[in-house]
Formats: sequence, C-alpha cells, structure tokens
Amino acid sequence: MSDFAENARQACAEMRLLFAETPLLRNDHLSQRFGAEIWLKREDLSPVRSYKIRGAFNAMRKVLARDPGQGQFVCASAGNHAQGVAYACRHFGVRGTIFMPVTTPQQKIDKTRMFGSGAVDIRLTGDYFDQSLAAAQAYCAEQGAHFLSPFDDADVIEGQASVAVEIVEQLGHAPDMVILPVGGGGLASGVTGYLGGQCDFRFVEPAGGASLTAALAAGAPVTLPRVNSFVDGAAVARIGEKTFAMLADVDPAHVLLAPEDRICTTMLEMLNVEGIVLEPAGALAIDALGDLADQIRGKTVVCVTSGGNFDFERLPEVRERAMRFSGIKKYFLLRLPQRPGALRDFLEMLGPDDDIARFEYLKKSARNFGTVLIGIETKDAGNFRPLFDRMDAAGLAWRDITGDETLSEFLI
Repeated sequence: MSDFAENARQACAEMRLLFAETPLLRNDHLSQRFGAEIWLKREDLSPVRSYKIRGAFNAMRKVLARDPGQGQFVCASAGNHAQGVAYACRHFGVRGTIFMPVTTPQQKIDKTRMFGSGAVDIRLTGDYFDQSLAAAQAYCAEQGAHFLSPFDDADVIEGQASVAVEIVEQLGHAPDMVILPVGGGGLASGVTGYLGGQCDFRFVEPAGGASLTAALAAGAPVTLPRVNSFVDGAAVARIGEKTFAMLADVDPAHVLLAPEDRICTTMLEMLNVEGIVLEPAGALAIDALGDLADQIRGKTVVCVTSGGNFDFERLPEVRERAMRFSGIKKYFLLRLPQRPGALRDFLEMLGPDDDIARFEYLKKSARNFGTVLIGIETKDAGNFRPLFDRMDAAGLAWRDITGDETLSEFLI
C-alpha cells in the first residue's frame, strides 16, 4: 500500500473520534432509471452537511502533531469549508479566525458560529471571496497563525481521501465507477489518489466554473476570466496547484460540464422524489448520470453527494431555473397595440394549460404600441410552439428572451 493510501486510512480512523462514517446508500429510483447499481455516498449527512470537515480535521490534526503549540488557525470561506474548520476548532480546543465576504448569507454565518461554539471569530471582509482570502492571508502573516486552505493542501487532500476509504469498506470492493464533483479539486484528487487503478472516474464541473477543464487544456492551472457563482460549492476560478498535479493525467473526455439550470432540475427531483436536500454542488454527480447513461448500464456506480447546505430561501430561484431549462416556462417581449380589446385577443390565444406568471408593461407612455414582458408557465414544453404559431398568425411582434442571459438578469 502506498504512503498516501496508508495516510488516508489513518486519517479515516482518526475521524471516528469526531463523527461516524457517512452512509453509502443504494438508490432504487436512480438504479431503475439508469439500469445500473447507483449508490450515493451521502456526504450531505456529515455533521456539517458536507465532506469539508474531513480535510479541515486532518490538516488541523497533523499541524498540531507537528507543532503542539499552534493554537490559532485561519481560513477564508463563504460556506462549507468555514463550517468544517469551525467544527474542528471546537474539537481540538484551538482558536479559529474565519474570514467571510460581507455578502455571505446570514444563515451560513450563523451555522459557522454555531459549529465553532465560541472557538471561532468570524470576520466579514470584502464583497468577494478573493478579497476575503487576501485579508485572511495577510492576517496569518501578521499573527503567525496557520492558514487552512480549502483544497490546495496535502493534508486536506489526504483527509478528503477518507471518502474513498469508506466507500471501499462499505461496499466491500471498489465500484466500477465513481462520479466526483470538482471545484478546487481537493475531493477529486483525494479519491482518485486512493482508488487510482481500481475503478473508472468521471468528473463533473459546473458549466460556469470549469477550472479543471481549462487546466487540462492548458497543461497547468489557469484563472477563469469569469465564474458563474450559482454552484457556490464548486464555482472556483482556478483549480489548486497541488490538486491539479494529481489530476493532470485525467482524460479530458472524462470531465463533464453540468449546466447550472439543469442542476436545478436534479436538485428538485432529489427533493421531491427522494426527500434528499442537496446544495447545487452536492447535486453535480447525480446530474451527470444522464450524460453517462450508455456508459454505466449494468455497472456499480458511486455518486458522491458532496453537500447539503441549501438555503431554502433559494428554492424559488431553483424552481424558476429548473422550469426554464425543462422548457415549461418562457419569457418573451410582446408588442401589443394600444387599443381596447388587444389584451383580450392575446389571452384568447393561450391554451388550457398555459398560465401567465408575469405580465408587465415596460413602456407605458407609448401611444400606438406598448412593450410587455410576459412570463408563461405550461404543463408541457410542446405547448409553446402552437402558441407562438397563433401569435405569428395574428401578426404580433414578439421575442423569446428566456435564453438571453443579459436581458433575463435585468428584467427577470
């Protein structure tokens, strides 16, 4: 057994002092749907509802073994890593200083404070994560504290590898395939580092944060010019140097990109059908199953559900995005003549399953025509084509803006 594998097993054993192994559960719904044995490694059921506690615990454990006098740890995070660090600080009886953006939702701040139970100091600094990170690193240099990276740290990677240790122990053997979400690469490098050569892997990134894809194309980590922050647990602009060193040989064809709106459909499916609450990053591995249907049939597949820290205030947005992706909700701009009965004429074009979800005049001062923003929900995406045909036959000028990101952000 390699040193890495032995260290991962030791880290896993030490974690039993802090929390029990997370469940590995066969999912009947997904197994029947894809004709495979689909197992979910439920990291959303850890004490902090994500796998991040593993890396934070292992890194802190090893730092304290090397330097028992180190009593202060620092991290920058707006979510799961912060909660893992806070939980570990309480366990080891050390102080933690956690830098979070000012824009961090209050729910995440409160949970981090709760897990730390008096052991952590939370500092809200900057509007964006990079600003919080710079402040955290400056504070470390000032105070002589130890900085705990969320992913780009050998001890953190080793801690995340404990997920793979548990999978093999629980299943009794390595699966045929493991599907892993990728953000900074800590989980992916840890699991592949432990299981390499024993099974196949597929890696899933949010389409708006494909840092591994970019790094594989360039042969080295690169910084993405723009990141869609919706999948906040995996929307990383640059994969780690250490993590990429362990992933550099990944076949680019084995890295899948998940559209953010499609991830929303997976989140809702798992919530409504299975009663499983997943954050966007936690749904990535399951979301990729549809893209892999031909490759997984008849195989044993493990999807790592990496986190379940979902703020239900975001549920309306998730539902909205899911409906738009599924084609059952559309927004369009319509030019309506300013005459009596014009609106009634339009309403008569709607089918029995078409509901108006949004109706707003955008130019109220127009004399002859007025532009209207209309949102329509229907039960079947196929209902829209007949509606649009009826609008064309009536000579109405209209424009579908559902897929126009700029207009959607501004108007919807």
